[in-house]
Amino acid sequence: MVEPNKISEALEDADWIIAMEEELNQFERNKVWNLVPKPSNITIIGTKWVFRNKLDEHGTITRNKARLVVQGYNQEEGIDYDETFAPVARLEAIRLLIAFAAHM
Repeated sequence: MVEPNKISEALEDADWIIAMEEELNQFERNKVWNLVPKPSNITIIGTKWVFRNKLDEHGTITRNKARLVVQGYNQEEGIDYDETFAPVARLEAIRLLIAFAAHM
C-alpha cells in the first residue's frame, strides 16, 4: 500500500480513514486541545496530515500511521509558541529505565 501524498488520496482508502480517526481519538482521549472561537485579530496556524506506513523487520506493512501536524513554518517564536517538545519514548529507553530501576 502506497503512502498518500494528499488528504483526497487518503480519504479513498478505508485503512487510512481508520488511521486518521485513531489520531483524532488520541487527541480527544489525551485532551490535547480545546475548540475555541476564532479571534478576529490573530492569524490561524494551519494543520496538515502526514501519512506513513509502519514496517516490520521484513519490510512488511504492519499498520498505517496518520499524524495531524501543525504547519510550523507559519509560526513565530514568542508569538505563537514559547517552547516545543515531542512527547516520544523509544522502547529501548523504556527498557533501560526499567532495568536501571530494577537494579537500584
